[in-house]
Amino acid sequence: MIKVSGLRKSYGSIDALRGIDLNVRMGEFLTLFGPNGAGKTTLLKILSTIIAPTSGSVIIGGLDLKKANYEIRKNIGVISHKTFLYGDLSAMENLIFYAKMYDVPNPKARAAELIREVGLRGREDHQVRTFSRGMEQRLSIARALIHDPSIIYLDEPYSGLDQHAALMLGNLLKKLHTQTRTIIMTTHNITHGLEISDRIVIQISGKIVYEGETKDHTVKSFEKVYFEKVGKRD
Repeated sequence: MIKVSGLRKSYGSIDALRGIDLNVRMGEFLTLFGPNGAGKTTLLKILSTIIAPTSGSVIIGGLDLKKANYEIRKNIGVISHKTFLYGDLSAMENLIFYAKMYDVPNPKARAAELIREVGLRGREDHQVRTFSRGMEQRLSIARALIHDPSIIYLDEPYSGLDQHAALMLGNLLKKLHTQTRTIIMTTHNITHGLEISDRIVIQISGKIVYEGETKDHTVKSFEKVYFEKVGKRD
């Protein structure tokens, strides 16, 4: 589904990515761990077609990122700590706006369907600026799903959420994970990351230093691996 080979990204003399090789299967939920400055967000920005790599290749669904940028973008949804929502618009208005951007048939019906799915029924006509952080994040998930993408990227989605909101987000992400939807998530939270993923990766200083199956780890065993790897970073 996603094949990354020799991916590099430099900003002047700073190497954000230093030769990333990564394969992600269709329907897989992969969690990417790493300290600040590891290049996780940079990797997701490249996979999302937001920025171009310095070198290397990315194939998504059989399409070359460099040649089929627009086609790839149509199949991607992005969720991060930034919601990309308009505060003065209602929840419904935000979703209809994005539905029209993606030429979604019957935008109002699709928006109403997603409002229900993310648990915001009854708040659809309220301005987003009145929402709690957790409600905004749930609406952001609806925004990312408006065009029913086959790939979802989540960049630190738990950032700023309280315990209750984080629990609700985790439950939503479990529902998103299907056999035909591929998900890549970055997070600092080991418990959250292990809870819903199939496979785990550690990225440090622009390199992948560990790959493993979630089923082979407990939180404690993975913490040991993680801190050993972080302690050895160059």
